[in-house]
Amino acid sequence: MKIFVTGIGTDVGKTIASAIIVESLEADYWKPIQAGDLENSDTIKVKSYVSNSKTVFHNNSYALKTPASPHYAAELDGVTIDLNKITEPETNNHLVVEGAGGVFVPINNTDCVIDLIQSDYKVVVVSRHYLGSINHTLMTIESLKNRNITIAGIVFSGEENKATESIILAKTGVNFIGRIEQEPYFDQNVIKEYAAMFRERLLEL
Repeated sequence: MKIFVTGIGTDVGKTIASAIIVESLEADYWKPIQAGDLENSDTIKVKSYVSNSKTVFHNNSYALKTPASPHYAAELDGVTIDLNKITEPETNNHLVVEGAGGVFVPINNTDCVIDLIQSDYKVVVVSRHYLGSINHTLMTIESLKNRNITIAGIVFSGEENKATESIILAKTGVNFIGRIEQEPYFDQNVIKEYAAMFRERLLEL
């Protein structure tokens, strides 16, 4: 199984969700494009959260220096991101692929993050509650559906908002995978607890 983790925007909890899914399935992890924070990249973060011995962490196809939209970060580095040079790593294991920002974050003058999603990927959408998040969540899901991309389900991140969650689930009909609470901290033990909670639903995908 190949799972692509995307968010409704930046800083909504994709990396934590990715770590939980990786740990739950003992899956491999790959972030095709990393923009900025190379000393503490998302791959490094997920690696620090995961405690199983089976997961393999695959190298970024592009590791860019500036924390910005990939198309701009690449420009500053003097490179152009080429979809043809983003090659999925070979593995016999489950694979979790983490996107960058939301689905329409540009990676070059032509392509966006959504163009990284392959036909055999199942997408997990991470949604976090803030004013406007319902709109952003519905637009993300609608955009994926319009391209006939398989949506595995949704993960809600942060403090619970029943009114928001219920309307999103009712309007989209997507599968609810789980919720990640506003924890005081995340470490291997916390990730492991969530992995156990998510496992059954993930294995049903």
